[in-house]
Amino acid sequence: MYKTSFIKKAFLAVIAISLYSCDKDFNAIGDGLVGDDHFGLEAEKYDVLAFNQEVTPVQSNSMTPNALGIFDNPLFGTTTANFVTQVGLESYAPTIGESPVVDSVKIEIPYFSHVLSTDAQGNRTFELDSIYGDKNGKLKLSVYESGIQMRSSYFSGGGQLPQYYYTDQNTEFFNQKKGDRLNNGGALENDEFYFDAREIVIKTKDASTNVVTTTRKEPQMTLHLKKEFFQDKILNAAASKFSTEDVFQEYFRGLYFNVERSGSNPSNMALIDFSAGKITIYYKAKTASTADDATATENKTIALNLKGVSSATSGTVNFLEDARNPDYASAITTNVNKTEGDEKLYLKGGQGSVAVIKLFNPTDVLSYNAAGEPVSGANGVPDQLDEIRSNAVVKNWKVNEANLVFNIDAEKMANTEEPNRVYLYDLTNNAVLVDYSTDPTSTYGGLISVGSDKRGKSYKIRITNHFRNLIKDATAKNVDLGLVVSQSPIAVAFNPLKNKNEIISAAPRTSVMSPLGTVIYGGKSSVPVDKRLQLEVYYTKPN
Repeated sequence: MYKTSFIKKAFLAVIAISLYSCDKDFNAIGDGLVGDDHFGLEAEKYDVLAFNQEVTPVQSNSMTPNALGIFDNPLFGTTTANFVTQVGLESYAPTIGESPVVDSVKIEIPYFSHVLSTDAQGNRTFELDSIYGDKNGKLKLSVYESGIQMRSSYFSGGGQLPQYYYTDQNTEFFNQKKGDRLNNGGALENDEFYFDAREIVIKTKDASTNVVTTTRKEPQMTLHLKKEFFQDKILNAAASKFSTEDVFQEYFRGLYFNVERSGSNPSNMALIDFSAGKITIYYKAKTASTADDATATENKTIALNLKGVSSATSGTVNFLEDARNPDYASAITTNVNKTEGDEKLYLKGGQGSVAVIKLFNPTDVLSYNAAGEPVSGANGVPDQLDEIRSNAVVKNWKVNEANLVFNIDAEKMANTEEPNRVYLYDLTNNAVLVDYSTDPTSTYGGLISVGSDKRGKSYKIRITNHFRNLIKDATAKNVDLGLVVSQSPIAVAFNPLKNKNEIISAAPRTSVMSPLGTVIYGGKSSVPVDKRLQLEVYYTKPN
């Protein structure tokens, strides 16, 4: 099942992009059509240069959802995802009470899930979404107090800059964790932890009326935490530590979630919205002294929220450690062919890889005469884009539709979980394409196309408006494009890389969020024509 439930919870925010043209002579080139359908016209196909590019450590703080677990991918290797988050009081300057004593402490974090069925008694059967790997996988889960205070910004050169944390900083946070493991509720909550899909049903009986009340909760992570720690850290702390959020986060620097393999059990990974998590401390405190009973106590609670992206001073970081399979590692590092392109393009989320796509490989930059015809440059050889522009001006060809179709290597992907969507963007400027900003979830495309065997065949992305703009404007820069796996069609932000290079400086957040990968065919001439990546353009050609 494709993991999409959390997408429905997100808010769509698409950046408006202004279209422009060089001058009035090009304003109408390629336009003037009714709709974008190709009406059965035969496509013109153009070669595409595409090659692999490694994604080095990438910024991973203040984003949601976050991965937790170990995902063994037979094609790409193993990804281990750990996580750290700040915590904050539900309300500051609380009144804790006199002589408080902890009864119990629980942390609850809901999973993404959906209902499969409901019986006559109202009991619901759920299935978890966004779970990767073995459904029965187990993990050794350890929750610690974090020893690093995370900042949202820092000062440099007289200015205030955002603070970035990266996917490769797990060792730093692990080495500075404090004390012993806090989750001590039994093996199923630590050494043999698993993502439980069962509905949580709580029945309470009123002592005076004997009426039973049933409370139902959707599947969630529920861990009992060490009472002694919260007795000292919260209930016995000086009131001054609870005065403001900044003071409290300096005092209690957060929780660090670390995963390891659980013996010989298979493992798995989940995407979780940690910002919806909550810690509840249940305790007793003395009531106001009375002559009747000076030792009387009352039941009380104090709540702490896990600080997600909804907080202005949020601090969350996802750490992603990859043990790459040798073939995949060499494909994205040592065996990259930037001149002829690569036969196979490896796309992987997280700290993975992206495909770099060049629509046209110019051999000369031409100028145009008054009639709009290209004038040959030094070597007298126009490139494909120059020829297309000439056809638009001289022959009045109109662009109906332009597509890139990415064919999946079904043999390599046979035993691997497939991403539901890929995302194409302006790699040169780290920006969305105009076709995406016009309609990100419908005509733009990117969704997987499956065959009768329910396995992926291809991904198709429409770049009609992007292509038209290249034709309209003879001076428009033919930017490099990037192709990545996509977890959400509406997560359009870009996360900077720790080590930038001349090709890539950031990765789309939608890709950083995804643990999946796929292999598609490139545009190299050695790839069979029916699998080869090409730009297909449908024109209206006057008789």
